[in-house]
This record gives sequence, C-alpha cells and structure tokens, in this order.
Amino acid sequence: MQNTAILPLFYIPPVGYFSLMQKLNPDFLIEQYEHLPKQTYRNRASICSPNGKLDITVPVVKGSKTHTTVKDVKISYDFNWQRLHWLSFESCYRSSAYFEFYEDELARFYNEKFEFLFDFNFQLLEWLSKKLKINTEFNFTEEYIANVGANLDYRNMMNPKKMEDIVNNKPYYQVFEDRNQFMPNLSIVDLLFNQGPQARLYL
Repeated sequence: MQNTAILPLFYIPPVGYFSLMQKLNPDFLIEQYEHLPKQTYRNRASICSPNGKLDITVPVVKGSKTHTTVKDVKISYDFNWQRLHWLSFESCYRSSAYFEFYEDELARFYNEKFEFLFDFNFQLLEWLSKKLKINTEFNFTEEYIANVGANLDYRNMMNPKKMEDIVNNKPYYQVFEDRNQFMPNLSIVDLLFNQGPQARLYL
C-alpha cells in the first residue's frame, strides 16, 4: 500500500488523467472513501465548444451530509442534465471525425439513470479504457488514508482552476481550432472524438 499511488475518480476525465494512469499502471488505487470536494473533475468535465472551453457538471443530491464518502454521493435528477450533456456533445462534436463511431455506445450512459456518482464515473472509466485499449485491473482503497507520500497522492491533481497540473499538452487537431487556440487537457472524449483509434498513440 505504501508504494501504491492513489487516484481520484473523475467524470469523463481529462486527457492527462489517462496518461498518468498508463504511467502508473498497475500500481494505483482509486479513492472511494474521500469526501466529495467542490468544483473538481469528480463531477464536471471540460469540452471544446465553438466559443471555447465548456464545462459540464453532473449535479449531486443537495443536503448530502458533509461526511458522506464519495462512493455514497447520489446523482440528482431534478433537471434533465443527461439530455443537456448529450446535446452539448452533439453540438460540439457532431462534425468531428469519430463522434459517430462512438456515439451509440456512449449514449447508454445518458439514457440510463445511475443512482451513485461513483458507479456512473467508474462505468464510464471502464468503457473509456476499453476504447483506448488500456489494459489494467482497477482496484480501490479500503479506507481513507490521510497521509500518503507526496509522489503517490494524486487526489488533488488536475483541478479545473490549475492549468499547471496538465500532464500531457501536446497539440492534436480539435474541432473549431480555426477559431480557438489549442485547448490542452480537455475531457478524454475530446481526444477520442477527434483522433479515434489513434488516441491510444497520443497517450
């Protein structure tokens, strides 16, 4: 355990997350006993829109006790965020080279209702890893460990507010690049929709 890295579980994680996951593979655990931090990639993602970076968020049930572990946080369906996210994918990536290649399988996650954020994120992570041909066995923490070696604790990595946390920022073709500069470390779906099977080589 002392030599094992700990990763947070993100919603359709940034590109750099998968680069790091490959680098650490198989010596990492996914954190499931932390408390849900606000304004992180655990329930939001950044994609490329015609007007620049667009953040999309999975709402969670309000009033969750402060001490609710992340694996027990429930998704809120007070409004139809799934339809909003899917429409965002379509408007941002319909013209990309590979959106149609993945859309039927990905659509399942936006038609089926998941009770827990952790389960939703993990099933997406498994699907994305298969599409990227990343072979790994996912294991989870069994308790919250506050003190992990600084070079092993990635739970505060890639905060949406901290661009310096980027792991991989090599340019690749993005839709709307004629009007936007290259935007690094967007959600992995940006790389997948634009590069398709070649996304694995980029990572």
